[in-house]
Amino acid sequence: MRTNNELWTAAGFGVLAGMRSMTAPAFLSRELSRKPTRALKRALPGLASRNVSQRLGFLALGELVGDKSPLTPARTSAPILTGRILSGAITGAAVSRKRKGAKLGFALVGAAAAIASSYVFYGFRRLLTQKLRVPNLAAGLVEDGLALALGSRLTRALR
Repeated sequence: MRTNNELWTAAGFGVLAGMRSMTAPAFLSRELSRKPTRALKRALPGLASRNVSQRLGFLALGELVGDKSPLTPARTSAPILTGRILSGAITGAAVSRKRKGAKLGFALVGAAAAIASSYVFYGFRRLLTQKLRVPNLAAGLVEDGLALALGSRLTRALR
């Protein structure tokens, strides 16, 4: 039962990484730095550091701001998508409480969810801005709200 919940959590962090690449590791690191569980802390010990957590938080905040710029490349461009895939894979693997083999599977789940989420939310953003004529700033803020709500929910699942 626990592995199934962890699998959904890994997928959730992958979805979050597809929405905002730095938000997924920032939420995970913040939770680990506040209340690290022994199994998760062992997975990626650097993420449990308060210093790393603060830096990831600043990067996530910068990404939230930068996302609204018209100069920001599309999330589906190769370099940006690669970052989202890596973020999904790292956070997906980190939520596995198992030691070896399961981590690869969880990383793959996180990476696949990040790919799917990147395309889904790219389409969602285009729907809002082009079809419904919502300003890009407002559409970005809607997505930010969804990402922050998801991140909050995922960290509760880790406790």
